[in-house]
Amino acid sequence: MSGTQGDETGRRRTRLSPEAREHEIVRAAIGFFAENGFGGQTRELARAMGVSQALIFRYFPTKEDLIERVYEEVFSKEWRPNLSLVADRSQPLETRLIAFYRDYAGLILGHDYTRLLMFSALGGVNYHERLFARIAAEIYPVVIDELRAHYGRPSLAERPASQNEVEAVWGLHAAIFFVGIREHVFGLGVPPADGMVELKVRTFLQGVAAALAE
Repeated sequence: MSGTQGDETGRRRTRLSPEAREHEIVRAAIGFFAENGFGGQTRELARAMGVSQALIFRYFPTKEDLIERVYEEVFSKEWRPNLSLVADRSQPLETRLIAFYRDYAGLILGHDYTRLLMFSALGGVNYHERLFARIAAEIYPVVIDELRAHYGRPSLAERPASQNEVEAVWGLHAAIFFVGIREHVFGLGVPPADGMVELKVRTFLQGVAAALAE
């Protein structure tokens, strides 16, 4: 029976289109690297998938090509921060920040996202550098500008962001992301995401005025 099942599995695999096969390899690689780090070998990935290493290299000639595709799948394709939630001044700033970070937490608190980012920093892969540069360029300016408007400060168009402002927003972002590290790296229990985000945002707003007092 097991031999028949194995033959059937093999035949099913041969029917996959190139696009479906590539997607299968990428999804398997995401889980594999998230569990084993980027030191994990493609031959081990192939064994876990039940395919040959040659099949993986047919789609991804080098391990670096596969690692780059994993970045695109997890950190680029899924990158959809809804900054309109922050910029809608018809709502109180606290409400806007809570709505934005609740939505964003759905990505940054994920198992694969968290572990891949940690392994990238430890394993010489530049996921974290590229991601943090994008966060700093796309998210922080919007949040800082809305904070300035809330506290009656000049906009970023009138005055560049100060180091204190950047550090303050870094602190909010990091406080939320660290919940994912607690869960997926340290294996600790964490509170429900919605209530946690609300707490972090309210704590942030109670202290951030000092960073804007320059």
